[in-house]
Parts: sequence; C-alpha cells; structure tokens
Amino acid sequence: MTHQGEPESFPRQRARTRGFRLGAPRAFGIRTDNHGRTRVVFIRSADGRTAAGDLWVSESTSASTDSFTERLAVRAQQIATRGDIPAAELARRERLREVTEGITAYSLDDTGTYAAFAVDGTAYRANLDDGSVVAVSEGVAAVDPRISPNGTHVAFVADSRVFVTDVAAGSTRCLTPEEPETVMWGLADFIAAEELERHRGMWWLPDSSGLIVERVDERDVEVRWIGDPAQPEREPAPHRYPAAGTNNAEVSLHRITLDGSIEELMWDRGEFCYLATVDVPRHGMVSVSVLSRDQRRQQIMALRGTELHAVATRQQDPWITVVGGVPTFAPDGSLIEVQAIDGAFRITRDDEPISSAEMNVETVLDVSETGITFAAAQDPTSRVIARIDNSGATHLLTDGSGWCAAAVGDAAMVQVCASLDRVGSQASIVVDGNHTPIASRAETPSILPRPALHTVGARDLRSAVILPTQHEAGQRWPVICSPYGGPHAQRVVRAAQAYLTEQWLADQGFAVVVTDGRGTPGRGPDWEFEVFADLADPVLEDQVDALAALAEIEPALDTTRVGIRGWSFGGYLAALAVLDRPDVFHAAVAGAPVTDWRLYDTAYTERYLGNPTNDDTPYEHTSLLRRAAALTRPLLLIHGLADDNVLAAHTLQLSGALLAAGKPHNVLPLSGVTHMTPQEVIAENLLMTEVEFFRRHLG
Repeated sequence: MTHQGEPESFPRQRARTRGFRLGAPRAFGIRTDNHGRTRVVFIRSADGRTAAGDLWVSESTSASTDSFTERLAVRAQQIATRGDIPAAELARRERLREVTEGITAYSLDDTGTYAAFAVDGTAYRANLDDGSVVAVSEGVAAVDPRISPNGTHVAFVADSRVFVTDVAAGSTRCLTPEEPETVMWGLADFIAAEELERHRGMWWLPDSSGLIVERVDERDVEVRWIGDPAQPEREPAPHRYPAAGTNNAEVSLHRITLDGSIEELMWDRGEFCYLATVDVPRHGMVSVSVLSRDQRRQQIMALRGTELHAVATRQQDPWITVVGGVPTFAPDGSLIEVQAIDGAFRITRDDEPISSAEMNVETVLDVSETGITFAAAQDPTSRVIARIDNSGATHLLTDGSGWCAAAVGDAAMVQVCASLDRVGSQASIVVDGNHTPIASRAETPSILPRPALHTVGARDLRSAVILPTQHEAGQRWPVICSPYGGPHAQRVVRAAQAYLTEQWLADQGFAVVVTDGRGTPGRGPDWEFEVFADLADPVLEDQVDALAALAEIEPALDTTRVGIRGWSFGGYLAALAVLDRPDVFHAAVAGAPVTDWRLYDTAYTERYLGNPTNDDTPYEHTSLLRRAAALTRPLLLIHGLADDNVLAAHTLQLSGALLAAGKPHNVLPLSGVTHMTPQEVIAENLLMTEVEFFRRHLG
C-alpha cells in the first residue's frame, strides 16, 4: 500500500484509473443531422481519475467539410442525484464489465439531436443542440433508457417492467403487465448478456410506433444464494443461476405498440431456447436469430408485420459461433452472415462467401447500400478494419500493424487503434480518408511495456515475453506465466497497454510469459473447435509447449522456477497447471477459478463440454475437484464472495477437497467483491499479494 509522502505505485495508479480506462473516449455514436452535418457522440470522463462519464459531441462545421469541433454536451455530475443505482443496472454493468460511473451508456435518435441515458437511477433525455436535459422517469428507478428514432419518446425498465415517456406531453405509462417476481421485461437475460454478447432486451421499431421487447421468466431456474460472511447482518440475495444441465429461463419476444397492445412473436422455443440476436437496422428488415440448446442449430427469422418468418436454418458441429453484427439484412434484402467456411470465419451474402478465407471476421460493423465494413484478424495478434464494396473487392482501412476497433455511420467512421509503439489507443474521426483525432484524457501509465512477440512450437503458438526493465544480458529470472487461455479472449495482441500489469510484474524481478493456445480467438473455427469436449488437456499442453520453446529462444527464462497466474478461465488454467504438471509449474495464483464445470452456466459450458445430463464424462475429466489429491505445489485461491458469474462455491469446494486430501493451500476471500475488482485498495493489494506469494515460492 502507498503511504503518504511515498511515490504512487503502479498497482495503485492502475486501480485509481480503473485500468487506465477513465478519461479515454468510448461508446461512439455517429449521426447526420438535419443540416447534413456529421455528429459524433461519445462518453469521456473529465480526466484519468474521474469515474463519472460525461457526454461529448464532436461535429463537422458544415455539411461540406471534414473539420470537426468538440464540445461538452452533458456533465454527469451536474445532474447526479446520488440516488441508489438499481440492482438491475448493477447486474447489467457486471455483465458488461463496466467499471465507470455517471453516464455509462446512452442511445441516440436518428439525427443525433437527442440522447437518452440514466444517472443514479433516473432516466433523462438531453437535447444535444442546446444542452437542455429533462428527467423522464419519476418515482421509479430506471434502467437502460432507449430513445425512439424520432426522438419523441424514451422507453426504460423499472421494477422489471417497461415504461415509456412522451417527453413533450410529460406523461409516462407502463407498457407491460404486472407479473410474478420471476418475470422481467425489457432487459437481456443472464445467458444472453454473459455468454452471447447481447446486452439489450428492447429495441425501437424504425418508425417509432412501438418496440420489440424481450420477456424473461426465471421461475424454473434454480436459485443460488449469494451472501457475505463478513456482513452477517445482511440476508443472502437470491440469484437465479442456470448451471450446466439445469433449466434455463424461458425467453420470448413481443411487439408492443405505444398504446400498450402486446403481440408475441412466435418461434419454436422448445427447439430453439436461446434468443441470440435481434437486429433492427435503420434501413431494412428486422432479423432475429435463435439457437438450440446444444448450439449446433440456428434459425434466422425476418419480422414481417407481426410475425416472424424463418428464412434460413444453419447446422454446425461442434457449435455455431455467434459473431457480432450478424445475421442482418442488407438494404436490398439479402441476408448477411458470418459462417465457418474453408477454415475461416467468412462473411456470406445469401449463403455465398464474399470475404477472403485469409481473414477471420470478428465483427460486422455496418451493412449499407455501398458495402460491408467489418473487423477481422489476419495475423492473430492484429485486428484490421476492412470493407467489401459491391464489386466484391476488399479494402483495408487500417494497416494491420496494431489492434483496431471502429464505429460506422452514414458519412463517417470512428477508428480506435492501439499499437506496440505507444501506450493507450488513438480514436479518430475518419471522413474520406482524413483523420481528426479525438483527445484522450486517460492518464499515462508510470511504466512502459516492452513485450517481445514470438510464434513458437509445432502449432505456431503466439506468445509474448516481458523481461524486467532492468534486465541485462546474461541475467536469468524466475518465470510467471500469465495466460487467459480460454475461449473469447486473446492476450497476445499488438497493443502495448495489454501488457502493463505484466511489465510491472516483470519489474518486480520476473520474466513474464503470455501465450494464446487452442480455443482462443483470432485463428479461425478449427483452432477454436480444438477444445470441444476437453477444456483441460489442449489448453494446458499449449502453455507447456510454448514455455519450452520460448526457453530455447530466450535464455533469460529460468524454467526451474515457474509460476502461473490467471483470473476466471485463467484461474482454472493456473490451478490445473500445478495439479497436472507440477514438473513444469512450481506455484500458482488462481483468481475466481472455475473448479468444476458442472457449477458453471449452461450456454458456455454445454457449448464446449455438452450437456452433463447426457454425458458427464467431459465434466469429470476436466474437474479440478477430482485432482485435489495431486497437489504438491503452493496454490493461492482468490475469490470475490459476491461473484454471481463464477460463484464462490467453486473455490470453496476445491478448498474443501484439498483439505480432505490433506493438501496445504491458501485461500483469500474478498468480501463484497464480484467477478471484477474495481475497488482501489483491493485491486492494488491483490497485485502486491501475488508478487509476495511468487517471491516466497519461486525465490
């Protein structure tokens, strides 16, 4: 911990800046206003230590120029009420891994004149032309307000029901019926938000006549109780959690008009239980896609009037990967998807591939009359923004040297790119090839990462090696492996900021190794499918092989002293490593680890291991509980007691199994901490605790 008068440590700086996210521009919305000018709206806090996000506008000075001026549109602290943030909003932020405050999300009307957002449980509509702000929720705690395309109404969720406010009239009405407490309207269900990357549960129709609204009934979902032993006066909170092999929530969609009439949009929910995507383009048909429980079958439907009509059914073994931005209908009515074809995730139009097999498409950003813009991996360590025009030609919009994301509008694009050459990302408004930077107010880290990227082994594993800043030729260092190692997350990327914590760990006297193995994104479907039915052996084997290959390249790695650390899947992998390969890994820190996949949720776990009610073999094989008697190395388990994603039961059950087997180990419970650790002191001291653990056990 930093004491008064001492220079601030990197862990404290990292904690106070929320991982250096504060002050960085994000959540870009692009519109063309009534005068033909381009308007870019975004969230940014005042500086790198202010948690409250404000709403900003950067707009072109005229319809014929790409010169932009920037101004503050809404300062969150001026309207903050310090009211209680609704539990549903806290849950939404947890699913999004949102660590900021103030304005954390917003929606725009078609012209970008009006925005809707919530602060401290109150929903507002802001006029971005004159800066006026009007509260549109009275007497209720609002969640996820969505503004109508014409800007006249704001819909929001309160007490699990959907309300809509006519702003001009100042009147609010409830659009959904009062139902049992297990029913929720208008918010994404747990599985969609946690595992399918769908974080919304209501969508305005393009003509502003009504909404498409999700209804979730959790009555058949088993209850898990989340309590805090450090605060015994508080009752444990019930949490409906669909563990592998158990019942999911019942999910349905409904078309609701502004007068309150409700019509269910029907599909075979018995066959397709997961509502994966709902796409309501400004121009084109509404699309809905649903998945079977085993996620091998997908049905894509179009909304015509008040009915859903199936337009395509897909089958993919061992699972269908859900890709952002698709399926969607182009303005000409053609169906745009991303499918696994020829060993790559490729864009298809009416089932015909139109993107190159040399690219793995990760997100479709925009489908317009003139082409399709998308983000893709060429080299797994870089992400490019590219566009396919109507002739079928592909144009790279970024050079492939870094890690880029983008938001696309009718007349402009915002690109956000990071590289190994600098810490942080640069956001730019791009019009006709001209770039206008959007300033970041994020704090500059006190350290400069120096990762060396390698491709090693028979499987061309992508790895990074980070040596201490003070390293000199001939020195050797104990090793800390710092992987995630599982589906949906890459660690080895061309972005310096991704290695800040690893560089700090290295500077404490270690060589740090990061490896992306089988199952991680960026290398296509076959690579991801390698972990089907086994989340243990392939991922651990790749860590072992990469470490051995890197030791041949980099003599600074002392492989007689190797530790491993990780959080979530990385925590599972860290514990697995010392249990299965104590000959390679000599100590482990496992944060919020999954220890038995039977305890984790349906959609994620059954996608990779199948349904345990049909075949429990993969679950038994991958469980850490059955390995407890094999522990011979130091193991530190860390878990937030308020974690509603990887429940604390994972760590407690493994600890119980280790104790029963007579195996010494350490457990660090974190009172009041969820799957994230945004609290400053906790986040700082966790890193300090890890370093002391590895110093003690690696020498």
